[in-house]
Formats: sequence, C-alpha cells, structure tokens
Amino acid sequence: MHRKNELSWLVGGAQGSGVDSAANIFAKACAFGGLYVYGQREYYSNIMGEHSYYQVTVSDRPVRSTRSYTDILVSADAETVFLHARDVNPGGAIIYDPKLAETALSKVAALEHRARHDLQRYLSSKNLPETLGGMLHDAHARGVRLYPVPFDELLQKMTGEKAPQLSVAKRMANTMAVAASCALVRYDLKFIERALEDVFQGKKKVIELNLRACELAYEYILKNFAQDFPIALEALKASEPRIYLTGNQATALGKLAAGCTVQTYYPISPATDESTYLEAHGVFDRGGERGAILVVQVEDEIAAITMATGAALAGARAATSTSGPGFSLMVEALGWAGINEVPVVVTLYQRGSPSTGLPTRHEQGDLRFVLHAGHGEFPRIVLASGDLEECFYDEIRAFNYAEKYQVPVIHLLDKSLASSSQTLTLFEPQRCRIERGALLKGSAGEGYKRFAYTETGISPRVALGTPGGVFWNTGDEHDELGHITEDPIERVRMMEKRAKKLEVAAREIPLSEKLTIFGDPNAEVLLLSWGSPKGAILDALEVLHAEKHSVCFVQCRLLCPLPSDDLAQLLQKAKRRVCIENNYSGQFAGLVRESTGIAMDHLIVKFNGRPITMDEVYDAVKQILSGKAPRRMVLTHGA
Repeated sequence: MHRKNELSWLVGGAQGSGVDSAANIFAKACAFGGLYVYGQREYYSNIMGEHSYYQVTVSDRPVRSTRSYTDILVSADAETVFLHARDVNPGGAIIYDPKLAETALSKVAALEHRARHDLQRYLSSKNLPETLGGMLHDAHARGVRLYPVPFDELLQKMTGEKAPQLSVAKRMANTMAVAASCALVRYDLKFIERALEDVFQGKKKVIELNLRACELAYEYILKNFAQDFPIALEALKASEPRIYLTGNQATALGKLAAGCTVQTYYPISPATDESTYLEAHGVFDRGGERGAILVVQVEDEIAAITMATGAALAGARAATSTSGPGFSLMVEALGWAGINEVPVVVTLYQRGSPSTGLPTRHEQGDLRFVLHAGHGEFPRIVLASGDLEECFYDEIRAFNYAEKYQVPVIHLLDKSLASSSQTLTLFEPQRCRIERGALLKGSAGEGYKRFAYTETGISPRVALGTPGGVFWNTGDEHDELGHITEDPIERVRMMEKRAKKLEVAAREIPLSEKLTIFGDPNAEVLLLSWGSPKGAILDALEVLHAEKHSVCFVQCRLLCPLPSDDLAQLLQKAKRRVCIENNYSGQFAGLVRESTGIAMDHLIVKFNGRPITMDEVYDAVKQILSGKAPRRMVLTHGA
C-alpha cells in the first residue's frame, strides 16, 4: 500500500464540535502545499449534537469525488469510530482518544437505531464486546493501525503554557487531530500554520492557541510512533494559481460575474449558504470597477420568486435560490413569469425528498418536477451543472439564456455540489459574454408592443419605466400589448409564439453547452448521466481506461430543450448503455427513452441521501463488463 500523494481522509464528530473547521484546515493545508483536494461534507438537519463528518480526498492530480474507503480516520468522539471504522483500509490509520476506548455502544445516544443494531450484530459475529475497544480490536485485526492520542493530557500541558481556561483549549481537539494526521504522512507543519491563518483570519489569539495545540500533537506522533505509515504527502509546486471553494460559493461568484444585481431567498438547506455568501460580498471589485448586489431575505418562497420576477421586469438581472420544498411554493409564480416572458433565474439545489424529506442530504429527485412545474404549458430552459467549475460558468449562461430567449431558466444543482469543496484553477469570467438579448434602451419607440409576434417568438423588451414602453402584465392570456384576451385565434398565436422560443434555443445553443463526451464516442459501453455524478464517473473512467476497457461517458447538461437527436446518435452506436443517477426511478433514463425511443441496458441508482463515490461507479461498471450485472443496480454506501 506504499504510495505518495494519494489519500482519503475523514474527520467526524458531533455537530458544533469543530468538524468543519478541522476539515477546512486540513484541506487548505494540503492545497497550500500544491496538492489537489476534493472535500464532501455530510451533516444532520439539526444544529448541535448529531453526527457529522467531512471526507477529504487528496492527490497530486485533479480529484473530483470522494471514495467509499478511508485511509486515515480522525475522531475525538466514540460515534465516529463506531460508524466509520469498517471503512478504513487495511494499512490505514485511526487516530482516536484513548480515554474513549471503553465507551459502550449503548452509551452513544445519538446513533440511529438501524446503525446501532447493525453494529451489535457485527460485533457479536466477531465475538467482540459492544464497546469502542471492540471496534478498535476488529480494525487492528484487519490490519488497520491504531494511534491513540491523549488530547486531554496535551491540552492540559498547553493550558499551563498559554491558554487561560481548559474549556477554551478543548475546542481545539479536532485541530490537534489534523496535526496528528499530518505527522503520520510526514507533511510539513508550516502548511497547517498557513491554513490556520486563512481559516481564522484576523483572530490572532485563536491562531496562536491552535498552532501551539497542533505543535504538541505533531510532536506527540513523532515521539511515540514509528515513522513508517505507508502513505506520505509531499508538497508540490502548483503549475497555476488555484482557489479552494465550495459549490455554493462557486455559484454565487457566477452570479456576480454574470452581472446579477438582485438575489432573493428564503432560508432553506442546502441553498442558503449561497445567499449568505452573496450578502457577505454585497459590494465587490469587478475589474477595477465597483460592483454591488442587493440580497433580500423575504418572508417566504412565494415572495422570493415574485420579487425576483419584479426585479427582472425592472431591467435587473435577478435570481432566486431555493430547494425542492421552496420551489414547490414558487410554481404558480413561475407560470406567471412564463406567460409574461420574464427572464428570471431560479437556482434550485435538489435534496432528499419528498416533503421535508432529508433536508441536508443529497438526491437528484427533482428532474421530472422541474421539467413540468406549473399548470399548463410554457417554455422554460433547464440546465444542470456537474461540478464546481460548471456551477460558476453555467450561472452566467443561465442569465444569458433567460434574457436572450425571454424565458424562466432553472439552474439545477444539488446538495452534493452545494457542500462539496475543491481546488480549482482560477475562473475566467471573460470566457463568457454577457448577452442581454432584445433589450431596448433609451426609448421604446412609438407603438411599442411588448409581446409582438416575430419569426423567432422573441419580442423586443424594455425595462419598466422606459419612455414609451407602455404595456400590461397579467396572469391571463393576452394580446401583443398585454391586454387580456380570450379570442381563440389570439390564443393559438400567442401559445405558438412562446413555444417557438424553445425551438430557437434548441437550434442556437452550441452542442458544447448541451452535452460533453469523455472518451471515445464509439466505445462499446456508454455511461450516461447528468449533474453531480460526473466527478465520480470521471474518476472511475480514468481507472477503467488504464485497464484498457472500452468505455465512454456522455454528460448531458441541457435538460430542456433536451438534445434528443444528438443523444440518439451516440446511444445507437453503443453495445451497452448505462445510466447513472442519484434517484430511485432513473428519471433521466426515462426522459431519454421518451424522447429517443432508446432504453438503457443498465440503470445504476443511489437514493440513500449520500453522493455516489468513485469506487461505487467502478465496481458497478466492472460488474456490467463481466456480464453478471442485473439491469437495475442500487448503490448504498454512506454513513
């Protein structure tokens, strides 16, 4: 197992105990050393106490997903070891607090009942006690290395030196475990110092205390354990400037680059962090010029969509951000925007459903809903990003599509993208032009008709208040001026006018913005997917190609209008067609069959609230290649 600069690292603990801070410190320390990082945060829908964990994958080449296994498990509580110890690789490590070794499984109050019973059966099958010691004994028997670190003793030592209270120092146990991890893999402590300065910017005392705690833990590992851990991390010189950010942040930055000036929202997981990030950066520098965005937290999602729609009518580039339950409330107003041809953008973060569902967990269950949301028929454009870089650039495209074709645009994201973090090369917003479409400035001119019939269905529009730009907005069917009408001929003409815009969009949007092909399009096996499974599929594809398997991956980004003809040409050439999705029924596979008449040979789905991992994709595809796979395969990994 000896290897360099390839590591899967996981930290866990009770929510509110510093798990996120510890993970960010470790990830940023690796990033500062020129390594590539991908992180995935998992947490319960409560504020304090329940188990959360953060997995960080580190490599010397770009990494896009997490793994089902862990090389180093870091824990300052018993629950983390109980839940994750079986995922640690033989030869891997568990860093834990030795005072917890005798903790009984029955004393871990927050454990889910199913997880508790599963652990009881497992330990019983191994004739081991139902204690943390039993789990550690099992891990050791599998070849996992154990590293007990007496956090309290080290903290007491530090208290005597610098800290005024032990209670203050105790908050740093997870940070100390980060330092212990770095010592194991022989990674320079100076990068942790840089990460601390970045995470705790402006908090000199906090940085000093955490740094001293890290020094003590680092030294403890060096003095008390042999330096023979089989994985090492070594700093590299980055070939280009990079940033480290989350999906929420990438999406927010995309809105700023797109010229969005109004964002509305009602707090809902996992969308809220995007809006709060925009609030924190409401005034910003844009190429030497001062930029600004108005972010409004409203009373509910109905107000959010209607306020954004009003801002778009007034000429602003406007958006709202929400999740499934919030989008459900927005549907009637979305139809109003549709019939009035308002270029409003809805950023929709999918999560576990239906109803409240799994508020902080992952799913791709809203595709069918989004395509048909609203009574009746009206055009909308739906695009889905597959990674953090696409979150940024697709947000710019969403505004361009909305204004160019004068339709609501839904940018479909999910919890996995929202709460993942990654090192990326710097974004280049100049790659995307801002296209405002047929927006008249100055004066609307004489005889202006907001809904004028045109060959493309796209009418010149004006911002409210433009001289001469008098027209009516109503939820009823209307004529070219916006006056209410129930005339059957006008109804047909206006319906065809609106529908025609989607046909124009289908012709004009470049194929490169509709779908992406990875690998040989003539490969025997074609993997088809959309959204966040992209990263796991690409990471698995690298391994499959290294093993000389004939496999390609087609990522569909434009879901409405769907590039049916292009998909059909690709699918017809493949001997075996496989669709991979994070939902129960294979919604995209069904959509493709409806539009092309081509069915998938295999469906790989996951709907347990956790994202798909690289090795889950790899193992499933290998089973398909062997000819022994069922038509429908359900992935289940995740704590």
